Amino acid sequence: MQILVLAYATACIFGAAVVRGYGGFGFALLAVIALSLLLPPAEIVPSIFILDVAASVHLLPSVWRDIHWGALRWLAPGCMVGTPIGVYVLAHVPAAPMTLALAVFVLTAAILLAQGFSLKSLPGPVVTFATGTASGIFNGSFGMSGPPVILFFFSSPAGAAAGRASMIAFFLLTDVTGLACLGWNGLVSLTTLWHALYFLPPLAAGVWLGNRGFVNADPLNFRRWVLRLLMGLAVLSGGRALAQLL
Repeated sequence: MQILVLAYATACIFGAAVVRGYGGFGFALLAVIALSLLLPPAEIVPSIFILDVAASVHLLPSVWRDIHWGALRWLAPGCMVGTPIGVYVLAHVPAAPMTLALAVFVLTAAILLAQGFSLKSLPGPVVTFATGTASGIFNGSFGMSGPPVILFFFSSPAGAAAGRASMIAFFLLTDVTGLACLGWNGLVSLTTLWHALYFLPPLAAGVWLGNRGFVNADPLNFRRWVLRLLMGLAVLSGGRALAQLL
């Protein structure tokens, strides 16, 4: 059984890394939701943080010129406010309610994006800061700051290249902040480091493959595929969590 779980986890990490390398987002989101089908969030979130930092460092040099610094100026402080709140939730709330809340949020965000939710212009400082705070809460509690920021950039006229680059930079900041908060709360151990080290090869292979396909692939079709995958994983993990609660 342990071998099967390990093989499943490796496949999840590789698949999530391919998505991360192509779209600039989705690694933590996909990996945590997929792995939470078998493991509690507190057991997998710290390792996912370390792996996501590695993915961002690998991608950042190639997207530096496309980053939307004006949006990051307000998203980043909001994230720093929300992350400690999320870490407290991770350390004190049972796994089933957390997983159910995560599934509901991801499903809602994915449906909004699939329905073509969009904004005519980038939001102002207050809304941008609030988006960063929401991302921080999800960052600390689930190891994924993605959903609010993905919705923010995919619904704005910033453009695919700027959105992808900005999310890569933002996720590096959120992962480093979240990892520091997890360590402060005693949730990072030697086992966490060993898990991250073990999954580095499939992560590196997946990010390389995804990044290689970014230039020639159709962003619109890929976006539809990712949203459908998110919806499916959200339904599966949410149903499992609901069954545990009942």
